[in-house]
Amino acid sequence: MKLGLVIDLDVCVGCHACATACKEWNGESLMAGGAPDYDPQGAEPSGVWFNRVRHYEVGDYPANKTLNVPMSCMHCEDADCVTVCPTGASYKRAEDGIVLIDPEKCMGCNYCAWACPYGARELDRNEGVMRKCTLCVDRIYDQALPIAERQPACVLACPSHARHFGDFDDPASAVSTMSRERDGQPLFEKLGYRPVNRYLPPREPAQVPAPTDLAPRGSLQSKLAAMVNRLIQL
Repeated sequence: MKLGLVIDLDVCVGCHACATACKEWNGESLMAGGAPDYDPQGAEPSGVWFNRVRHYEVGDYPANKTLNVPMSCMHCEDADCVTVCPTGASYKRAEDGIVLIDPEKCMGCNYCAWACPYGARELDRNEGVMRKCTLCVDRIYDQALPIAERQPACVLACPSHARHFGDFDDPASAVSTMSRERDGQPLFEKLGYRPVNRYLPPREPAQVPAPTDLAPRGSLQSKLAAMVNRLIQL
């Protein structure tokens, strides 16, 4: 079994629902160890986040657009964060491929954070240990929950259904099928860490006939067509 996420960049709207849902669930999670906030009402609020959304402008005006890229632990098959850990606190589970941290062994040295190119690990300054995404391992195996709810909090919270969870070792699973049909790509593949998570690239924009092909210039139909074309280019 190889559990992971597929993220559809074509439909992610950058709303940060995944990040806030992750923060809420793992704030009290015994498995994750918590995601503390530091001085939340102060002048410089900060805190631990397992999931962050990056925003990039791609293309040239007027054909440019904002690309929203959620990033969390990729649960790499060759995870350097595990290799560099001097105490064995970071480990990859053989049964499902999830990368976790044993807080009893972690000494907060930050080696794993320096080795991770995805910025997936953060130091819990209150406890002096590292924190990261666990794929909500305490939720996905909770037999008390309905099967439909045994998914990471970020997946359940996504309003645009840009996030999908499943087993990449099963070629018939939804994540395997989507990744195969949409050419799902790992992030920073050249580094050789073999990340499990996949990103589906944006689709080509739909082609709408020019206004002159629909109706005489100045008509209501031509104005609507012009508006559609402008929206597609944004």
